[in-house]
Amino acid sequence: MLRVILALALMMSVAACGTRLNPFNWFGEPREERVRAEERVAENPLDRRFLVAEVVDFAIDPTPQGVILRAIGRPQTQGHWQADLVEVARDNAALILEFRVFPPPTPTPAGTQQSREILAGLELSHFDLRGIRTITVVGAENRRSITRR
Repeated sequence: MLRVILALALMMSVAACGTRLNPFNWFGEPREERVRAEERVAENPLDRRFLVAEVVDFAIDPTPQGVILRAIGRPQTQGHWQADLVEVARDNAALILEFRVFPPPTPTPAGTQQSREILAGLELSHFDLRGIRTITVVGAENRRSITRR
């Protein structure tokens, strides 16, 4: 009897690997959308940081408590600092975050693309994700979003 129960449990766990029951499958691949200059999101007057020029990558890593959002942004020049993903809207099962950074205190060269990349992260619990189907990270020139399967 124990072998039958173990065999059924093994079959159920393998069958759930490709389904929505597996938390690693909750979010799909990120997709990018280019934003024209007139469609840019307005700056938040309470936050003096600027939107990063381009969101290069966006990923969601599951944890036992929820997920960790990781975004890589590329400003126009080197030296930007204090990057954060700032929540600006939560409506209709969508969470919208802005990728914000402080500019360098003095003018800096542009440098290579890799030398300008900056990483920001945010942890969300299962409670924070309740009802959320799409998460979007917005930059000045583009936005990347991931939709829950």
